[in-house]
Amino acid sequence: MRRVIYTVFAVLLLGVVTYGLSKLEPAAPAVERATVFIDEVKRGPMLRQVRGLGALVPEEILLIPASDEGRVERRLVLPGSPVEPDTVLLELSSPLLEQLVWDAESQLKATEADYANLKVQLESQRLDQESMAAQVEAEYSEAQARFEADQELAEEGLIPNLNLTISRANAEQLAKRLRLEHERVSIRDPAVEAQLAAQQARIDQARGLMELRRGQFDKLKVRAGARGVLQQLEVEVGQLVTPGTPLARVSDPRRLKAELRIPETQAKDVQFGPLLSG
Repeated sequence: MRRVIYTVFAVLLLGVVTYGLSKLEPAAPAVERATVFIDEVKRGPMLRQVRGLGALVPEEILLIPASDEGRVERRLVLPGSPVEPDTVLLELSSPLLEQLVWDAESQLKATEADYANLKVQLESQRLDQESMAAQVEAEYSEAQARFEADQELAEEGLIPNLNLTISRANAEQLAKRLRLEHERVSIRDPAVEAQLAAQQARIDQARGLMELRRGQFDKLKVRAGARGVLQQLEVEVGQLVTPGTPLARVSDPRRLKAELRIPETQAKDVQFGPLLSG
């Protein structure tokens, strides 16, 4: 009987304990004290401060690349020095560019000489043409005077009509030649202008090529291109560079921005935009 009573009592006790545990609410989660803010609940803005290391860096950095292939001959400015847009930072050398500049200058001189020669030739042709027109005009005047004289003599019966016919034909032929010579003189000027314009276009093309080559050669003196401070020189003396190779970096110290490094655990608390009040 005692064993039965103990058993019944244990079963009843287990039921009571189970019923009591089922009525209990879940326990609140535990957090560390350093990770929470304890304060009274109230309405208004809440400031969350996140600290991190940082530095002031330039807003814009001008990267100066090489425009042509060359070799670094001299470094004229040290990093940290103030520079102006025309300050020469580096001097490069390029035998190929020197040869191209010389060829372009020679070509320009040759085209200018061809223009002068063409102008002299056209002027000589103009004089010859005008001389020919003057000669035909003189021959026509003489033939016209002879025809008029023969016409008077023929009316008086002093010369046969055959002579009059010959003198008339000669005068008419010279009149046609004179008209053709005048037409040649009139159309000569547009033709001369066209030839000179074509040669002038060759001169302009050669001059443009020469200026391009000189500009490329002038860029062998690498300039800062902006006012600021030379941050870094990317090349050494004697180094061979190709087009696009970074040569130097220039920044403006008057335009800086703060660059902060926030720990990864706090980066989620940083948001862009204005704070909103409740």
